[in-house]
Amino acid sequence: MDRRAQVIRYVISDILSAATAWTLFYLYRKTVLEPLTFGHAVPIELDRNYLTGLVIIPLFWLGLYTMIGGYTDIFRRYRTKELGQTLLISVIGVVVIFFALLLDDEVPDGTYLWRSFLVLFGLHFGLTFLPRFLLTSRTVRLVHDRRIGFNTVLVGGNERAVAIHQEIEGMPKSPGNRFIGFVSVNGGDQQLGSTGLPRIGKWTDLRRVIGDKQVEEAIIAVESSEHEHISRIINELEGTQVRIKIIPDMYDIMAGSVKMTSIFGAPLIEVNPQIMPAWQFALKRLVDIVFSGLALLLLSPVLLVIAALVRASGPGPIFFRQERVGRFGKPFRIIKFRSMVADAEQAGPQLSSSTDPRITPIGRFLRRTRLDELPQFWNVLKGDMSLVGPRPERQFFIDRIMEVAPHYRHLHKVRPGITSWGQVKFGYAENVEQMVRRLKYDILYIENMSLAVDLKILAYTVIIMLKGDGK
Repeated sequence: MDRRAQVIRYVISDILSAATAWTLFYLYRKTVLEPLTFGHAVPIELDRNYLTGLVIIPLFWLGLYTMIGGYTDIFRRYRTKELGQTLLISVIGVVVIFFALLLDDEVPDGTYLWRSFLVLFGLHFGLTFLPRFLLTSRTVRLVHDRRIGFNTVLVGGNERAVAIHQEIEGMPKSPGNRFIGFVSVNGGDQQLGSTGLPRIGKWTDLRRVIGDKQVEEAIIAVESSEHEHISRIINELEGTQVRIKIIPDMYDIMAGSVKMTSIFGAPLIEVNPQIMPAWQFALKRLVDIVFSGLALLLLSPVLLVIAALVRASGPGPIFFRQERVGRFGKPFRIIKFRSMVADAEQAGPQLSSSTDPRITPIGRFLRRTRLDELPQFWNVLKGDMSLVGPRPERQFFIDRIMEVAPHYRHLHKVRPGITSWGQVKFGYAENVEQMVRRLKYDILYIENMSLAVDLKILAYTVIIMLKGDGK
């Protein structure tokens, strides 16, 4: 089954359901509510308001479903998730429509408004959920029957790998894993080869294997007590968009690490399948755009004053531009107010310190108050950065960090930020050792990302700016 075609089926279903629900609700108002309100029958006319709603309302629902992730992982949907997601979206969408379009209706008393709300909710939820349920049920059946599968590689070929392979292959209802081979972790884990599953390389070849075989899932069959080895494998898989699962032992199960999403699936630990819900990512990006746009507009007088001070501080440009590495390892040009003398890095890339003689007097003030970062609102508007996220680094220093902390590449899961948890804790790093120390907090941020955490970090950043405690 083609993924694009399946997404189109869901989109068409949602558009038709929204249009039908809106039409039936319009008829309900004309035949039931308005006669009760005005005391006489009201002629049914498909007026301009109805036709406008027939266009805008389905597009509104389509945007809402897109924002909340209703069209992602289209072959991994299951019926209970479909029920919960459709229920949530229906409540949110109907509340928005009710307050935007219906709250000012002329009615005899408040009960009519509640009836309108409940009827619109019932119509939309019922008409949307039924076709979605049928589409999802068909997909689930095809997955269980092994007609839809996700290319899966086993990392390790020991007894644990043999056991999980036999367990999944022996299930009457498949969880969706289509095994294409295994990669060995050490020279002795070759038992899986006796089952007929081919060895397709070593664990260090994972990135090549994933690209060549179009791998979608990786199951790590290593003893869970071997944390260092598991960490190296996960680091190798980082940034590949592959779902990572680990075979647990009884301690992991008792500790609550194993979260079941399918009654028929094998018990596995899924490594960070989703940093934040799709709707929070969409809302985070919306907040980035609105806040950055307003900041550039409202702070324009401050920006002009700072620009004049930087110009007067000595020869050199007002703005400092430098290539940094962003989301998914993509380079971009960061922009800041210049806080150092011109040509400060003639001898090559260097980190700064609180006593760095290259920093100008005005630059020292800008760095303490973090005002030198204000032009990065432009980077946020362009989509290179976010308000909150790990600070972006140069490839030169990333290479050195990776030598001692290969898990640094986890930071490339998200957009870098103007401010970060690590920045609030440590300020500007003066050496690679401090970068590694700051890295712990940036990874903690990624693993606990939420809009609430972003607000806390922004609040502490404002406090640092006002107190001039930045370093």
